Amino acid sequence: MSIYIKSASGVSPQPLYDGSSLLPVIISKTGNRLTCIEPDYSGIIDAKLIRRMSRIIKMGVAAAMQCLKEAELQMPDAIITGTAYGCLQDTETFLTRLIEFKEELLTPTAFIQSTHNTVSAQIALMLQCHNYNNTYVHRGFSFESALLDAMMMLKENEINNALVGAADEIIDASHTILSRFGLYKQEDIAIEKLFESNTKGTIDGEGAVFFTLTNEASEKNFAALDAVTTFYKPADINETKEQLLSFLASQSITADDTDLVITGKNGDIKNDAVYEAINTAFFANTQIINYKHLCGEYPTASAYALWLGAAIIKEGSVPASLLQQNQSSKKPVKKLLIYNHYQNTHHALYLLSAC
Repeated sequence: MSIYIKSASGVSPQPLYDGSSLLPVIISKTGNRLTCIEPDYSGIIDAKLIRRMSRIIKMGVAAAMQCLKEAELQMPDAIITGTAYGCLQDTETFLTRLIEFKEELLTPTAFIQSTHNTVSAQIALMLQCHNYNNTYVHRGFSFESALLDAMMMLKENEINNALVGAADEIIDASHTILSRFGLYKQEDIAIEKLFESNTKGTIDGEGAVFFTLTNEASEKNFAALDAVTTFYKPADINETKEQLLSFLASQSITADDTDLVITGKNGDIKNDAVYEAINTAFFANTQIINYKHLCGEYPTASAYALWLGAAIIKEGSVPASLLQQNQSSKKPVKKLLIYNHYQNTHHALYLLSAC
């Protein structure tokens, strides 16, 4: 049984659409962190609710509601989300007040909204949805876990559709703490030059992306989601290659059968060496693009990659703004592979094809 992406929507550091086409222009930014371009929430969320929501909740809810609207789906059979950090802003607020008020006279709102399942729960409350609702907090596998849960339920005919997504945010405290581990560039860098830096570190990112999945074929679907797999902390590059070949073989294809590969290169010299080895070994003759200069690096960034891949298949070609100088967008994209890893620990592979 095939699984289809019926609609996709998100809030990211770059505009996803201009209303008619996919990623017509990349907005140039310089620094070591990318924050989201947030929409006007008043047209999506009730004003009384907006006042009570932190930034990540608004981002997640807006992405989910827009996704359902595009799918013309009023009530999903399941709501499944993934997040690595949860609602950081609310967590920081609660802990700060805990100290300031000496553990007395605390308002419950920040605590209630600091839990990792708040986005998923808020969507259900707004929809009055009493169906299956789950949130996965599995670090770099958070989104993949949510996606695999939905795919299994769809294939077993437990549900006919699912709203699946991921959301993570940056706050000043989290950026400062993670910077101490050397995860991000010490210098400001233009996103267009990220993959030319050849230095340690990447750029911090955030985003909220949601999809509606269905087991019903339709001309309106974005793409078919043929397969998803994950593998944890490979011993060396040879094991990574074996995992990739095994994944392709399970779908009865070879590396040459893919029209496009989207990789999770992020500008960190050690991180990107894994992709370079894979590209050289298997995809020397295949068109390859990257995406983390658009959304930055964060544990659920693969959700942005899935949105990008599905949108490219729906459009039928790669946006010129993502192509390298020696690449052409003339070849139609019918089958697409996404390979992403987070800190060379959490590895994920996705295979998409035209409906």
